[in-house]
Formats: sequence, structure tokens, C-alpha cells
Amino acid sequence: MSSANSSSGRHRKAKPMSLAVRRAFIIAAVPVTGALLSAPSALAADKSAKTTTATQSVAADGLDPAEQKIADNLNTRAQNPSLGDTFSGIVLDSKSDKVIWGHDADTALMPASNAKLATATAALTVLGPEHRFTTKVVYGDGTLTLIGGGDRLLSTADVTELAKSAAAGVKSAGLGSVKVRIDDSLFAEPSLANGWNDSYYDDQVAPVRSLVVDGKLSADTSIDAGKVFAQQLADQGVTVDGEVTRGTASATDVPVGQHLSPTLAETVKKMLKTSNNDIAETMLRMTAIAAGKPATFEDGTAVVRDVLSRRYGVSMENFEIYDGSGLSRADRIPARTVADILDLLTDPRYSHRLRSIDEGLPVAGEAGSTLGPEWGRFDTADSQCAVGQVKAKTGTLTGAIALSGLTKAADGRWKVFSFIENQSSADPAATKDTLDGLAATVNGCWA
Repeated sequence: MSSANSSSGRHRKAKPMSLAVRRAFIIAAVPVTGALLSAPSALAADKSAKTTTATQSVAADGLDPAEQKIADNLNTRAQNPSLGDTFSGIVLDSKSDKVIWGHDADTALMPASNAKLATATAALTVLGPEHRFTTKVVYGDGTLTLIGGGDRLLSTADVTELAKSAAAGVKSAGLGSVKVRIDDSLFAEPSLANGWNDSYYDDQVAPVRSLVVDGKLSADTSIDAGKVFAQQLADQGVTVDGEVTRGTASATDVPVGQHLSPTLAETVKKMLKTSNNDIAETMLRMTAIAAGKPATFEDGTAVVRDVLSRRYGVSMENFEIYDGSGLSRADRIPARTVADILDLLTDPRYSHRLRSIDEGLPVAGEAGSTLGPEWGRFDTADSQCAVGQVKAKTGTLTGAIALSGLTKAADGRWKVFSFIENQSSADPAATKDTLDGLAATVNGCWA
């Protein structure tokens, strides 16, 4: 790899504001094994458009000694055989927007779950971080209808409260029994996205419906939710006639209960911490609906592209997504674009709107997240030093491994990085260890 100027289609921040003002944008830090990660917006500055020139390789001119050390080390360590021959990577300085290092940064590769960063950004922009999804129960013509509203965090406890409210209404009306049906017509009939395998329904994602309880992975989450509701009604002393059916509530049906989900911000954090595919696909559809579009893969991804390009000026060159989760093997995103999306988190103009993405990124060594010790991440001699110092979105598919995030480097400035590998023949665990090492290199703890 050789050194060259590297820039292209990104934003440049305007003259940085004072440190005191920038610190006003600090987001709550996350403790991990005694370490503390403050938010990148602590050193943020406003952005304006910039143009650059794409190249295949690597370090930019005009690097200071700390940046040059990062670039030199990455030049060497990115040649690890576990990364194979198809690798895209980039490192940015969030304050200056300088490209510190890059390798094939504009090459579009399968991003795997790094695509969730795009989905989350669009959802928070269109719906707003305080948005909540509503699950309703209505009554009409002897039937209680449970209506799905896109709440992927709906629990049995929540449905129990809905059943209690509905049962009270049934009893006050002097009814001895009711029928139960579900209405999940908010979304179109489930289908496979372009690039999805039939096997995904076995253990990766459920057919996308607007009603689910306890995040259950099943062929028909809506009917299953209806059965939970029916059982809770029975527990309240209401006789349920027949089986749970599917139908559409009437406009004349009477509301007897509703439940509001946690905020979208909380849902985004849950999705990113655990890389939940079902939340991502539901979020994509709810974003489409809020934008006045049908709840489909095609319309949801069109809204994502529109938000990223029009609202934030992120280049859509070589950007192709067909779902919200990154499961599609047809998805293609360059590392540069992933980094541009993450770089939005360092801009104070967007800190309130996009804060939950920053807070939802898994932290190296954080148990319960996809970068936790239970997944064997950041546990090598080279990368252990970065525990608690790196926050990043993981991505894993057969033939695709990604790690993109932020870390405060040895120079005290936030660095944004994206590393995406496709089609390596190495053991995936070895590839992940290498990517963890590259993140530790950006941080500077692996010197």
C-alpha cells in the first residue's frame, strides 16, 4: 500500500467552535470494566459540504506524527492474511474531517449489519427519537381485535395489561364471551427481500409483521401474539370463543385499550447493542409509513437513501441496500459511506436526534452486546487494551465481516473508522480478531 491524498464526496466541518462549547454536547459515558467512553460530540464541530478525490490507497498528506503513526501501523496490519483480498477501510479525524488512512474505501462491499446504521439514521430523522409505537385493542360485533402498530418490544406483560383493560370493558358490557382476532394490516404480506435466503426464517429473522410479543421468532408472530392475548383474557375470566383469526378492524369498533412502546431512541439502542434483525426490518417499514410510503422493503430503503443524501449530504455512489437489517447478500456499501454516516454523530447539529445511535453502539468488552466477551471480541494480546475505548457496530454474514465505529485516539481526538471484509477464506474468528486489532490501532493503545 502506498501513501496518497485520499478524499471524496464527504462533508467538511466548518471552523471548530471553542472547546467549552463543544464540551456542552457531551453524551453520558458508558462504563466498561472500569473504563469510560465519552461521546464524540464532545469534540464536534459544524459541517459544510466538501468534495474530495477517491483513490485506492492510503494515508493522506499533512498528517501530524500521531496520525502518521496510525496510518503506518494500519498499512502494515491491514495486510494480515485473515482479511483476504477484498477489504475496504477508512479512518477519519472527526474534528478536521481529514482522511487519515484508507484502503479501497470507495469499493462497495457487503456491509452485513453495518447497514443498520443507515436504517437507524433514517428512522430517527423521519420519526424522531421520542416517537412511540401504539398497539391497540378495539371491540365490535362480539370480537376483540388486537391491532399491531410496529412495536417490536411489546411483551407479555404489556399484553396482559391490554387484556385487563379489555376484560374490564367486556364485563361492564355484560358480555360472557368474545372472539379474538388480530389486525396486522399495517404491513403488506411478508416477503423475502432481494438477497435473502429462505433459511433466514429459521433463525435469523421472522417474516416481517406489525405485531409480535416478546420478540418471538416464528412463522406467524401476529397469530402467536393473538394467542397470548386470548390466554390473558381467559386468565381475567373472559371466555374466548374459537381460534384466533386474522382480519381488519372496523372504523366503528370501540377502543378498549392501547399500549405505547418505549421511545424510538430506546428501540434503536436495543437494535444496535444486540444487532436485532427483526427490530431493524420493522423500523424500516415504520419509517416508510411515516414518510408517506407503503411499508415495503423497496419503499423503506428508498426513504433511507433519500434521508441520507438529501438531509445529510451523504454520497449514495455505489450504495445499494435492499433491507433494513443488512441480511441481504445483495446489499453493498463502501466503507467511506459507513464512516460518513457515523461521522454525523460527531456533529452537534444532530446530537439530539442521533444520540441514541452513539449510545447504542456496542462498546468493546461490554457484556450483552455484540462486542462482549461472550463473543470473543477484543480478547487478544493486541486488542485487549481497547476494551472500554472503542464503540462500534459489528456485522457478520457468511463471507462478510465488518466493524465500524469511533474511538478517542492517543492525540485526544475522536477518530471514525470503518473496516469491511468480504470473501476471506480465513476462520471468521481470526478475521474478527484482526479487525479488533485495527480498531485498537486507531485508538493508539496497540502502538
